Amino acid sequence: MTIRLTVDGDAVDATLNDSAAARDFAALLPLTLDLSDFHGTERVADLPRRLDTSGAPDAAEGKAGDLAYYAPWGNLAVYYRDGGSRDPGLVVLGHLADGAAERFATADHVTIEAVS
Repeated sequence: MTIRLTVDGDAVDATLNDSAAARDFAALLPLTLDLSDFHGTERVADLPRRLDTSGAPDAAEGKAGDLAYYAPWGNLAVYYRDGGSRDPGLVVLGHLADGAAERFATADHVTIEAVS
């Protein structure tokens, strides 16, 4: 599934994977979220509810451009730099179009909607 994230008036497309968590995230769309920085690698936002993580691996490593769900806190993460290590409870939902990750380094708000 393709989704569109709009930051500061600029639209960025992303592709969600075919996991239970990604399908559950898509069911929440459209969303407008406030973002905050976490560890100089990702922008995070609280989701309105927890996602279904059935079948997800125990840990994943966030890479620049990844959209991910951090199950222990129930939030969305948009990586603008590589995370550096595998993180228990991190579930990758999809990936931004190439070259779009750096747009999120200073973003304070994002609107996310389904495209297809």
